[in-house]
Amino acid sequence: MASTADIRNGIVLNIDGQLWNVIEFQHVKPGKGGAFVRTKLKNVVSGKTVDRTYNAGTKIEIENVDRRDFTYLYQDGESFVFMDVADYDQLTVPGTIVGDAANFMLENQAVTIALNNGNPLYVELPASVTLEITYTEPGLQGDRSTGGTKPATVETGYEIQVPLFLEQGTKVKVDTRTGDYMGRVND
Repeated sequence: MASTADIRNGIVLNIDGQLWNVIEFQHVKPGKGGAFVRTKLKNVVSGKTVDRTYNAGTKIEIENVDRRDFTYLYQDGESFVFMDVADYDQLTVPGTIVGDAANFMLENQAVTIALNNGNPLYVELPASVTLEITYTEPGLQGDRSTGGTKPATVETGYEIQVPLFLEQGTKVKVDTRTGDYMGRVND
């Protein structure tokens, strides 16, 4: 068992059977009364963020989370299959854990998977990925005061908003956190 003195940014705590990542913490020693630790925690599974305060010296349970590099191989029904780049073992991850990352994953793409006792917790993608537009309507120049956008489907099947001048077959950079168009990629 660890105490509040061991709290650092990035460690994972087990609170009531759920895993929480420490985003930030502050050790506070007021002039009157006992010291305490103020933390901001993010739920590893749901992404929910909460603030929590602990008295100094309180016992906490720290979980071991291993972040390892994998390569995305293919989708098998509702699951996704990844290969560990260190030992070439394959790991099957349910679609519920992969979540929105599936919208931006191409075969042979490098990803990071967080594991706790061999169980996958979440899949981390790079901040942006390059995807090719597979379908979009031709852009029509109309009478508008600002640049317009149109829907475009990328090679993973995900639909994003792109500027009117982009055509089918164009490679674009997409933000994996928000799904927003970031720019055109020139080969």
